[in-house]
Amino acid sequence: MKRRSKRYQQNLKRLEEITGRSGVKEEKGTSKTVFYEPSEAIKILKQLPAVKFDATINLAIQVGIDSKKSEQQMRGSLSLPKGIGKTRRVIVFASGPEADKARTAGADEVGLEELIKKIEGRWTDFDVAIAPPSLMKQVSKLGKILGPMGKMPSPKTGTVTDEIEVAVKEFKAGKIEYRTDTGGNIHMPVGKLSFSDEDLVININAVIEHIKSHRPSGIKGEFIRSINLSSTMSPPFPLRRDGK
Repeated sequence: MKRRSKRYQQNLKRLEEITGRSGVKEEKGTSKTVFYEPSEAIKILKQLPAVKFDATINLAIQVGIDSKKSEQQMRGSLSLPKGIGKTRRVIVFASGPEADKARTAGADEVGLEELIKKIEGRWTDFDVAIAPPSLMKQVSKLGKILGPMGKMPSPKTGTVTDEIEVAVKEFKAGKIEYRTDTGGNIHMPVGKLSFSDEDLVININAVIEHIKSHRPSGIKGEFIRSINLSSTMSPPFPLRRDGK
C-alpha cells in the first residue's frame, strides 16, 4: 500500500471534518460517493491546511478509450481562458531568421545542432519544445528522450508549426499540452490556489468542454468516466461528470 505524506494525512483529516456539508450524493455501484460541483470543491480546497507556496490546482479526467488503439489515443493542446499562473520554459529548434524570430517572441533557448546535442546529453530543463516541419527529420532523433516525457514536438499539440512566433507566445502565456496515459487518464493544471474561485471554475469547465468536444470517433458508451480535482498534496475531489 502506498504510504501517504504527513501533509496528505492532515488534509484528509481536515477534509473529513468539512465534507459533510457540501457535495451531491449519487449512487455508484453498491456504495455512495460524494460528487462535487467545481465551485464546491474549490472552496473546500482553500480551507485545507495552507502550504508555503502557491499550490497548483490539477484536473484528472479518465476517458473511456482503448489505449492500445492508436486512433483512440488523445493528444492536443489548449489555452485556458484565465491562464495557469506559471511562466513556461519554451525551447525552439531553429536556425537563421527563424531562430531570430523565436528569440524575439521570448523563447528561452533556441538552436539546432547544438541544442540537439545538449538534449542528447540528457538536458531536459524545459516545458515545451517547438520545431518547424522542415527540421523534424533532424529533431526526430530525440524521440526516445523526449517522447516518454511528453515533450517531443508534434503537429497534434501545435508544437510542430511554421508559425513559430505565434506558438512561442501562446505556450509562454500558458497554453498547455495533454495526452492520455495507458489508463486513459488526462492530467492538466487548471491554475493556482491563489486564483479567484470564479477563474478556476472557468478554467475547469473549459478543459472539460474541450475534452468532450475531442471525443475520438468509434468510442461507444460512456466517454468521461471520472473527473477529479486536487491541489498539490491534497486528496482528490470527484466532480460531477457533466462538468457543470
